[in-house]
Amino acid sequence: MILPFNSISKHNNFIEIMDTTLRDGEQTEEVSFSSSEKLAIAKKLLLDVKVNRIEIASTRVSKGEEEACKLIFDWANKANMLNRIEVLSFVDFNKSVDWVDSLGGRVINLLCKGSKNHCINQLHKKPMEHCLDIERTINYAKEKNFLVNAYLEDFSNGMKEDEEYVFFITKKLLDFGVNRIMLADTLGVLNPQEVKKYVLKMTKKFPNAFFEFHAHNDYGLSVANSLFAVNSGVRGIHVTVNGLGERTGNTPLEVFIPTLIDFTNFKTTVNEKQLSNISHLVELFSRRRIEKNHPIVGGAVFTQTAGIHADGDRKGNLYKSKLFAQRFGRSTRYSLGKLSGKASIELTLKQVGLKLTDDELKKVLKKVVDLGDKKEFVSRDDLLFIVNELRQNNLTKRFEILDYNITSSKKLKPLAKIKVVFNSKKFSSFANGSGGFDAFINAIKKIFEKNNLSFPQLIDYEVRIPVGGHTDALVECKIIWKKGNRRIETIGVSTDQLEAGIKATEKMVNVVLFVK
Repeated sequence: MILPFNSISKHNNFIEIMDTTLRDGEQTEEVSFSSSEKLAIAKKLLLDVKVNRIEIASTRVSKGEEEACKLIFDWANKANMLNRIEVLSFVDFNKSVDWVDSLGGRVINLLCKGSKNHCINQLHKKPMEHCLDIERTINYAKEKNFLVNAYLEDFSNGMKEDEEYVFFITKKLLDFGVNRIMLADTLGVLNPQEVKKYVLKMTKKFPNAFFEFHAHNDYGLSVANSLFAVNSGVRGIHVTVNGLGERTGNTPLEVFIPTLIDFTNFKTTVNEKQLSNISHLVELFSRRRIEKNHPIVGGAVFTQTAGIHADGDRKGNLYKSKLFAQRFGRSTRYSLGKLSGKASIELTLKQVGLKLTDDELKKVLKKVVDLGDKKEFVSRDDLLFIVNELRQNNLTKRFEILDYNITSSKKLKPLAKIKVVFNSKKFSSFANGSGGFDAFINAIKKIFEKNNLSFPQLIDYEVRIPVGGHTDALVECKIIWKKGNRRIETIGVSTDQLEAGIKATEKMVNVVLFVK
């Protein structure tokens, strides 16, 4: 017999977190996860991020969903986590239950109409008729040894239009023995004060019920609404990684958790240091890039741009808040451009173990500001080349691409031929690849192998073209590489996209091989 998830929420100051990235998050336009991707995300969420439960699919959608669910159920059963894997199901007597049962699942979240308008005009049924259908489905599920939670779909409009209907169906669900009742702001129409008003009515009328809140972000209020729901008595919150979801998405896991911790006395089991990792895993699988200014996990959120802020950091972390980078397993960075000050340069160089004289600092700062005026921004690793040029160390001549020839045609695999100077010796190499840049990288890897060196891993490749740019516009190619525990970011600029990538690669090789 399967037992309900041992809720930490029986302790008044803990809030359960149910992640629905694999179900509601997949309703994002143009997002579809493969079975193996779903399994990887499920494992990461439960084992590393430590959310309490996950919702992985809707019933009877496709063969692909069947395969993904079976894969996750099989793993969860072996890991003794089957009661933490949930599936959205429908009021269809035995169809949804049998579908989940055949794949090995044991928990359903039954989608019930939380709005009288939907009950009458979508189902064409009276409230009591809908309740009888719900009862039949729940009884059948319980005969099959299932745990049953229930969504009140469009609870928000239900309370606005006819709260007595919502109270009626909630009482029936509790009488039928559901474990949790999920209050869904399906269209994201509530504001925080309305959330407080409606949730308080529910928690006061049904004080022993286990309520959860499911927000959508149509007005950009999902985090605030979820916070107000918690303060009004719900014991669980639904989230998605990166706020994925239909239309404007759901409550983002990575934003809600720090907000809850910092602005209330409630706690969760979530490991904050894993928020960035799960965010980037979902970014990779969903193919939806995270905005740089996205709270907590965005690429620029722990980057100081103004020189005065860097100066404050140097003089005792004067600009530090609760949201400091190390809390989330990240590090503070300093943007290098026209707003930089000497402190920005100094702190950035300190991170790579370099110290300049005051005179050198002034010259490097002038160069960085001049580049910023030209809309050119300098990465930490690019800064090394500016310092090297100032000190005339001839760093870039240690590895230099002398020539390259890259060909591509409809019927043949792309081919790259290159000539380089590597530690004062000339090398030639050629290789095929899935694309021109891939062929170029494969050719360089051969040279590395000849010299018994391992080539860094490319982990991100971003191409930027000015808004309104023409076919001859300058292209900026930013590549992030990984060598051991070190991340290297280099930028190449050219009117040719491929050449921009080649320039960024040349810089990276010099940084990796010759900068200590």
